[in-house]
Amino acid sequence: MVYLELTKVSKIYGEKVLFDQVNLQVAKNTKVALVAKNGTGKSTLLRVAAGIDLPEGLGSEIYVHKDARMAYLPQEPDFGVNDTVMDAVFDSDNEMVRAVRDYEEALSRSDQPEKLQDALTRMDELQAWDIEARIKEVLSKLNVDRFDQRVSTLSGGQRKRVALAKLIIDEPDLIIMDEPTNHLDLDMIEWLEEWLQSTNLTLLMVTHDRYFLERVCNRIIELDGGNIYHYTGNYSQFLEKKATREETESAELAKDKKRMKKELEWVRRMPSGRGTKAKSRINAFHELKSKVGSFRQEEELKLEIVGQRLGSKILEAHNISKSYGDRTLVKGFSYKFQKKERAGIVGRNGAGKSTLLHMLTKELEPDTGKVVHGSNTVFGYYTQDGINLDQDKRVIEVVREIAEFIPLAKGLKLTARALLERFMFNSKQQQVYVSQLSGGERRRLYLLTILMKNPNFLILDEPTNDLDIMTLNVLEEFLMDFPGCVLIVSHDRFFLDKICQHLFIFEEDGNLRDWNGLYTEYREKRKEELAEQKAVLAEKTSAAPAPAPKKAEQPQEHISQEQRKAIRRVEGQLKKLEEAKAKINKQFLDPSGLDNEKIAALGKELAELNEQIEEKEMEWMELVG
Repeated sequence: MVYLELTKVSKIYGEKVLFDQVNLQVAKNTKVALVAKNGTGKSTLLRVAAGIDLPEGLGSEIYVHKDARMAYLPQEPDFGVNDTVMDAVFDSDNEMVRAVRDYEEALSRSDQPEKLQDALTRMDELQAWDIEARIKEVLSKLNVDRFDQRVSTLSGGQRKRVALAKLIIDEPDLIIMDEPTNHLDLDMIEWLEEWLQSTNLTLLMVTHDRYFLERVCNRIIELDGGNIYHYTGNYSQFLEKKATREETESAELAKDKKRMKKELEWVRRMPSGRGTKAKSRINAFHELKSKVGSFRQEEELKLEIVGQRLGSKILEAHNISKSYGDRTLVKGFSYKFQKKERAGIVGRNGAGKSTLLHMLTKELEPDTGKVVHGSNTVFGYYTQDGINLDQDKRVIEVVREIAEFIPLAKGLKLTARALLERFMFNSKQQQVYVSQLSGGERRRLYLLTILMKNPNFLILDEPTNDLDIMTLNVLEEFLMDFPGCVLIVSHDRFFLDKICQHLFIFEEDGNLRDWNGLYTEYREKRKEELAEQKAVLAEKTSAAPAPAPKKAEQPQEHISQEQRKAIRRVEGQLKKLEEAKAKINKQFLDPSGLDNEKIAALGKELAELNEQIEEKEMEWMELVG
């Protein structure tokens, strides 16, 4: 069954043809990814498919199956100016979702007990308690908790999480997603990946996350040169089939060039008076010439930039810390960078990654400790906030303002124009104004301006956002060959695994773990640790009188006697809180004996108990960690 179909769809802006007469089908229960270079129309095609933009072209059609409820997640979600988080998350035509919204709203209004009673009755009628539990799990995983906050006051990443939560809660049949992993931290990305794998929904998305492509998708569509190419399978199968296609095209191109050469010789020998047969052959020659001229070989981005020489002392952090109020972001971090080091920084949103970078570059003074820069160290610092290119300048002018050329190996020089060519800005695109570039093209240009400064220590803060897969491959090859040091903050797991030799991982209370190995190896180890901690917590908080297993009774050897006492104290408090919660839930099962005042009081007490339980669980995790 076809859920979505695009027929003869085109989109043209001035002289730029994004795609022309393309056809696309998405069958029920398939998970389709759209890949293409930046600026070729990926987001535009998704907007057309979602009905946001109108298609162009004679006979163009968009078909969505009548039984398929569709949802669209843009790169930058937009909400009403006065919408609260609750308005945004629970904006749904799903009856159960609306019932959960009314219940959550009634719980927060202790002055209206009759509304809580009505909400409880409605939840029971619809049997919506399982939905309520699932919604809370989604909101918890995406860190969406401030229902009363206005969406307009949230950061871009927070708005993305709210939009994603709304989409998942609404349970559509067909989902269209544009770069869903942007602005999500690694825990959220992995949870979203697992959710997409486990559901039978139908998906059409654009993403540069290659682990997503490998693990979630079963079909990949490539938009290249205005044409669509279809591949069954995941990312690795796509790479194999794409290589085969390009080899075939290259062989055909060689044959066409040889034929065109012979035809050109024939055309030049022909006398001026030509018959019908000769004219048809001339027409065939021009068609062949057009075909050969339109064939675009993949442009390779070869970066042979030679960074300035590093000294024996490069970058050193000596016991640096940073706190804001009672919150410690970085605690006692020390490290000495060595030549050709490639390190990654990993942590949740808001953990302190950017704060650490600002201290290492001396843009921010640490509360304790010191940072030492080597006398020969030249930083190239790529930041999310640094993409501030002059909109009224042409691409070539932006680069030339920094330098006319940069040094290459063996004493050679590379001009600004030639470097732009290598960054896939051809001569025509170099004359384009910055305001006309796509988001990915601007990031690529910004990255080029960093490299034009000829640094020997690159610091890249989320460099992969909005870059296409081809650019990512090229950037990765460059970074692996880069003669200096590289320090990367990224949520791109594939990128981290490919580049970084070790990681600095933000854990609780500003502590950083120095992990030697791949990110995926760390995640496997971390999952084992968390599973053990959850198992112990479940055993300790159980109301059953049976004694806990020996492993759970014996604290880890490194825990002091005082910590053991604190753990037992928190476990006792948790048990009492859980028992109190169970009593209240039992009373709600039979609301006939409750008046409105009692319902309001119990609802308020239940909300307070949930908060206390969450606090105690966090306290327990910190003590046993």
